[in-house]
Order: sequence, then C-alpha cells, then structure tokens
Amino acid sequence: MLANIALALEYEATCQLAEHRLAAGLDLDQVGIFIDAVIAMVEPVETHFLWRPQLRDPADEFVLEAAVNGQAVAIVTFNRRDFGVVPNRFGIDLLTPAEAIRRIRT
Repeated sequence: MLANIALALEYEATCQLAEHRLAAGLDLDQVGIFIDAVIAMVEPVETHFLWRPQLRDPADEFVLEAAVNGQAVAIVTFNRRDFGVVPNRFGIDLLTPAEAIRRIRT
C-alpha cells in the first residue's frame, strides 16, 4: 500500500464520516485506532509531480498521484468507472479487490 500525505488525510476524513463509522460499527476512538494501523502499514510516497487534472472525479486524483509518484503496479478500487484508462497511461493496472486477491494468490 502506498499513500502520500494528501491521500492519508483524505482516508482519515472519509473514515471519520458518520455513515462510514455506522457501517463499520466503530466509534471515533476506534476509527482513530484503525486509521493509525492502516497508516503504519503504508509505504510513504513523496509527491514530486502533480498530474491533475486527469480524472473525472477530483477526489480520485489523490489516489492517482500517490500511485504514479510511488511507482505502483496497480490501483485497487471498486470505482473503475471514474479512473477509466488513465492509470494504464502510467503503466498502472486498475483492479477490483477480487482481481487483486486473485493476482496475489497466483
């Protein structure tokens, strides 16, 4: 997993939203513990180049920037439509979580 500061902050803000806390069954303190654990596993990426705008959803630009700057092999997302073919231009595969798991197992 890769993340730059902008993406890590975006994940933190999203995880703290009431709808996500409710879906996960976590309170704010538990969400904080979860976020800290995820960030501890992330390989930090320094953003040397900004590639915006590339995508139809500006919120997804953080993901693309971290992937490109971190030389990711793939972006794993349920949101394939908003990324389209753009990751491929940078040599990055676009995978669903199920595809990523299959790839890891082989």
